[in-house]
Amino acid sequence: MLTLESVTYRYAGAPRPSLHDVSLELHSGEVLGLIGASEAGKTTLCLVASGLAPRTMGGTLTGRVLVDGEDTAPLAMHELAGRIGIAFASPATQLSGVAATVYEEVAFGPMNLGVPRSELIARTEEALTALRIESLADRDPALLSGGQQQLVAIAGLLALRPAHLVLDEPTAQLDPAGTAMVAAALAGLAAGGASILVAEQKTDLLLGICSRVLVIDSGRAVLDGPAAEILTGPQLADLGVAPPAAIRLRRAAVNASLPAATLARLDEAIAHAMPQ
Repeated sequence: MLTLESVTYRYAGAPRPSLHDVSLELHSGEVLGLIGASEAGKTTLCLVASGLAPRTMGGTLTGRVLVDGEDTAPLAMHELAGRIGIAFASPATQLSGVAATVYEEVAFGPMNLGVPRSELIARTEEALTALRIESLADRDPALLSGGQQQLVAIAGLLALRPAHLVLDEPTAQLDPAGTAMVAAALAGLAAGGASILVAEQKTDLLLGICSRVLVIDSGRAVLDGPAAEILTGPQLADLGVAPPAAIRLRRAAVNASLPAATLARLDEAIAHAMPQ
């Protein structure tokens, strides 16, 4: 379980905190969506939850971050790396820059953790398969498109097999097909017991994979509840978040006074999209 207890964080030199008294619990096998307007504090929350802030960012943190009940404050960054994986929107911040092929890039993380050769190969090939990028295995990561590089970066994270994942807009550079691949991979990891915190603007993605959603506004947690309830609620627009497309479509259908049969079909489609 990944836990934040009354966490407040202020960047070095900032006049005020970027996070204010945020608490959350992320259980094994749970996918928690994190949404909010631009500059609401989503990235900062991801940095704190992963342990990068304040370790590598400086600043001041009050409250506690716990991994499986253990306070992370005394832990070094390399100790956290094998337990909490983090991915960002830009692959440039995640690729090693030293691997000659995609295969070596995906294997880079677990290889540095000293994973035995047979397991290293199994993890690497499993991660490539999960994101359907086996055909890129022999390519130079530096020569790939931004979207392909993002898939490679996420595959490298999957190969580490951390018990907890923190993802900050991992599909920002991906087309719908790539987004669907990542969604399927995350659902599989959660089914295997991983806990996943994913900050995303794509609420359609979150509706499909999250059991719960946390809304952050000006650094404060303002809503926390079942994904279907939060993402279909009327308050999202006021918080600067676009609801999923199906919800927007239904509201437009109601405003257009479409027949009841059409609304019923829309309701059926929305219910099918909800996490089970």
